[in-house]
Amino acid sequence: MVRVVGIDHLVIRVSDYEKSKAFYGKLFLFLGFEISDEYDDAIGWTNGKTRFWIGPADAAARQRPYRIGDVGFHHYAFQLRSRKDVDALQEFLRDELKATIVDPAGEYYEDYYAVFFLDPDGLKLEGMKYGEKSRKRA
Repeated sequence: MVRVVGIDHLVIRVSDYEKSKAFYGKLFLFLGFEISDEYDDAIGWTNGKTRFWIGPADAAARQRPYRIGDVGFHHYAFQLRSRKDVDALQEFLRDELKATIVDPAGEYYEDYYAVFFLDPDGLKLEGMKYGEKSRKRA
């Protein structure tokens, strides 16, 4: 039987490649990623476990802004080490990236702590920690 052992990478298309490259470059540096590869039309970052790539959208797609609720990508979540890391990410997003925070750091489900934010195209991203409270009780 074939089994998936992980998600190797995600690739998104962006409307302004240089603007998104700067945004994600700062974000991924903060999150402990490094550039894995870079080409004229794509760049990827890795933390040794996963890779995240961006590339420019075609001319037709750049005419239509992304709208949350469209068919397709809903959001991408980065699992962090702790709730303190979620809080540190929110501070970085607010103070350094000036990113739009759509849902501030808080508990969204039982023992699920997260911050939700937008990239330059309005794609929703998340930094989250699940299970920290239950592990402390065990």
